[in-house]
Amino acid sequence: MTFQITVKPSGRQFPCESDETILNAAIRAGVGLPYGCKNGACGTCRGMVLDGSVTHGPHQAKALSPADAEKGFTLFCCAKPHSDIELEAREVLGVGEFPIKKLPSRVAKMEKAADDVMIISLQLPASERLQYRAGQFVEFILKDGKRRSYSLANAPHLDEHITLHIRHMPGGVFTDHVFNTMKEREILRFEGPLGTFFLREDSDKPMVLLASGTGFAPIKAIVEQAIHIGSKRPITLYWGGRRPKDLYMHALCEEWARTVPGFRYVPVVSNALPDDQWQGRTGFVHRAVMDDLPELSSFQVYACGAPLMVDAAKADFTAICGLPADEFYADAFTSEADLAKGMIAE
Repeated sequence: MTFQITVKPSGRQFPCESDETILNAAIRAGVGLPYGCKNGACGTCRGMVLDGSVTHGPHQAKALSPADAEKGFTLFCCAKPHSDIELEAREVLGVGEFPIKKLPSRVAKMEKAADDVMIISLQLPASERLQYRAGQFVEFILKDGKRRSYSLANAPHLDEHITLHIRHMPGGVFTDHVFNTMKEREILRFEGPLGTFFLREDSDKPMVLLASGTGFAPIKAIVEQAIHIGSKRPITLYWGGRRPKDLYMHALCEEWARTVPGFRYVPVVSNALPDDQWQGRTGFVHRAVMDDLPELSSFQVYACGAPLMVDAAKADFTAICGLPADEFYADAFTSEADLAKGMIAE
């Protein structure tokens, strides 16, 4: 059965089948509902049902508690309609500009950037091009139909190869394959571009870019895009890792700091060992931002990486530093283990 979804305050409408999520229907229709993980973990797609009823699939309690669901809040990524729905959500402009495609790709190059980080370069068929915004991601479609999401680590104009930064999660079906058995020239199939985490080019506000681990991948694309369009906005990049080796493109960031006007780089390490001889900043990476920039009311923040870091940054930046909630853009990297934690179903 098909239901009509109406988005307030824009008034945009789109059809949604009773057996699909509101988010999937919106993506298909080119309507820009905000989203990140697509699996009920990050809470980016949270909104309010003003009229009608939905059923929620499995999701994390921190993203949507039973009490909030009772108040009418929903997660579009796991909500299926039982009736026509009127919902309240802030639409993201520009999401439907580029077509979402399913494409084959060939592994052109594999480079180990750290013990647990592989940089993969993919080559598309000669007749195909992936158009996307800096910061978005693709989903690999595995043989069993399962999907794995990875951010695009190069700006759209640098599209001779598509690059991805893949962290090894021991026991993970896809990452075990990447690190143990994948060879160059292997064919991978993916769908994209996806996600509403991307550079807002229509703003002139100074930017704080906040990354942990391989959350650096889409941040790198955003920096490259800002350089490409000749942006004059001040940019400060904070990149956090447990040890210095986790900052696997440290030299590139230092080069940006030397050569890009208005760009500043602050590496932060939380668990350095004596052998690391680390002389830089230590502690939680989002706390380093707060130490340097206690007033964020005039900034935009782009945060990507571990869910704990993203959640803490959003809470503290908005509550303590005065950052407007609608100027915090985030992509929390969730693993299968993350998804299993705190999951509830309705």
